[in-house]
Amino acid sequence: MMHIMRRRALYYIISLAIILPGIISLAIPPHLKLAVDFTGGTLWELQFQQAVQPAEVKAVMAGKGYPDAVVQTSGDRGVLIRSKEISSEGNTKSDILQALQARFGPATELRFESVGPVIGQEIATRAIAAVFLASIGILLYIAWAFRKVDHPVRYGLCAIIALLHDALVVLGIFSILGHLFNVEVDSLFVTAVLTVIGFSVHDTIVVFDRIRENARRLHGLSFEDVVNHSLLQTLGRSLATSLTVLFTLSALTLFGGVTIRLFALTLLIGIISGTYSSIFNASALLVSWENGDLARLFGRRRVATA
Repeated sequence: MMHIMRRRALYYIISLAIILPGIISLAIPPHLKLAVDFTGGTLWELQFQQAVQPAEVKAVMAGKGYPDAVVQTSGDRGVLIRSKEISSEGNTKSDILQALQARFGPATELRFESVGPVIGQEIATRAIAAVFLASIGILLYIAWAFRKVDHPVRYGLCAIIALLHDALVVLGIFSILGHLFNVEVDSLFVTAVLTVIGFSVHDTIVVFDRIRENARRLHGLSFEDVVNHSLLQTLGRSLATSLTVLFTLSALTLFGGVTIRLFALTLLIGIISGTYSSIFNASALLVSWENGDLARLFGRRRVATA
């Protein structure tokens, strides 16, 4: 029988190797490149009949009083303009559009989103509160659901650590993408992170529930063997469920529209991380806690220091 739990130290090392670059990137300002949903401002996407250069569009925006506008290409003939708030009331927006069309020809408006700074700050605050409350709720629910097993709080804490692992993976990767490719995160990103957390915990609970059942039936086995046996029983189901989701998300990421592409990419990264953490991190942490691996590790360090 394959013994997954014997290599749990390797799984921790792999997780750290993935998370640490992201944590370093998050420590470097700007930690995450925030979209107008959080900072306030305007996101304007236009498509022209010919290819245009972002520098030329930026020059037109500067001439209209928006020198700090960020202009990126979007597709073959499209541009994505991010700037301080452009009012759709009055003549401001129409004047800018006329100037752009006079320079580059007719344009089709694909998207125009404007958010005030107060609303942006409120969205950011609520996003942080949502993640925090979701974590507390998950911890309390799992502790109650596993109240009949030994150390039920351990199950909740291990599930929280696994979902934090997934959140850090997603945040770290998008922080790196923001530094390297100016990828911004918006309110849909928060939705995707919460979805990833829910998926991760769902998969973890399935494994934990099988551990609870086998702990009652397999009295003669050690806790490590019980966990390993439970993982092998649920491994096929976890991989099959995740792969069906990953195929769909891959198609959306590659062939979906611009507006949902980053959302699908966030889910894709998060589901991969969630599947890994549910199988190789959450259960491994239970075994390490039960066997006293961390206590022995810190004990050895104290002895070596002495």
